[in-house]
Amino acid sequence: MGPPLAKAEHELPSFGRAAAVFVIGLAMFSAFTGLLIAAFLENKSALGFWNIVTAGEVAAWRVKWEVVFASIVVLWSGAQIIRSISQNPSRFIGLLPARIGFAGTLMVAVLVATLIGITVPERLRQRQVAHNAGHYSQAYTYSRALLTYRELHGFIPDKDDLVSELKTLPDPDGSIAAALQNLDMSGYQPGTVVASASNKGKPMPLRGEVIRKASMSVPVVEHGGISFTNYELRLPGEDKILNNDDDLIISDGLVMTIPEYQSYAKSRGRLP
Repeated sequence: MGPPLAKAEHELPSFGRAAAVFVIGLAMFSAFTGLLIAAFLENKSALGFWNIVTAGEVAAWRVKWEVVFASIVVLWSGAQIIRSISQNPSRFIGLLPARIGFAGTLMVAVLVATLIGITVPERLRQRQVAHNAGHYSQAYTYSRALLTYRELHGFIPDKDDLVSELKTLPDPDGSIAAALQNLDMSGYQPGTVVASASNKGKPMPLRGEVIRKASMSVPVVEHGGISFTNYELRLPGEDKILNNDDDLIISDGLVMTIPEYQSYAKSRGRLP
């Protein structure tokens, strides 16, 4: 082996580090811009500010995890490279391109975070609407079953026979049977305004009605052939606990929340 080479009198400063940060930042910005344009073309919307924002929201949700990971890596490494370039100007050049690339990466990260943040409240609202729709669908199944039974028989089954009687209804999709599995019978209260006696051909007014303080309507005790003609069914809300403020109340085919039921009952003279 020969003697080591002499050190060069003049060394050219390196541009490689700055070029890496610049290229990565430019690539991230270009990729997000391309995704935004693709989302805009998919919607086939007219050119406008809010249509562009909507396309940006779609693009942001599509690449959210990729941008999070890439931004953490690129921003951390880019900051280190920019610091080394600024501290060793004789060895490294390209501070401005490195800062431009760093700014491009930061801009993409901020844009994605902002566009996702804008849509979070609406997505939460849509999720709640979907959840409520599932809760209401079961209530409407009960309502449909009871109304169908009353149309077929002219009266509403009492509490003891409710499940067995509703199971006799036509149920091609099995929705009634599925709903009855979750039914809490303590929330069901049949009642009547006019009852018919089985041994007489015309309706007779009820006498001796029993009023329960805990009930939501005026219940009727059967006296030999008295038939129930209306009902109220209270269903537990999201907490799955009956008699709370988030309950749903079905009254004669209407599905209502507690405030809606109170207004309805007051208009019907059921509440003081």
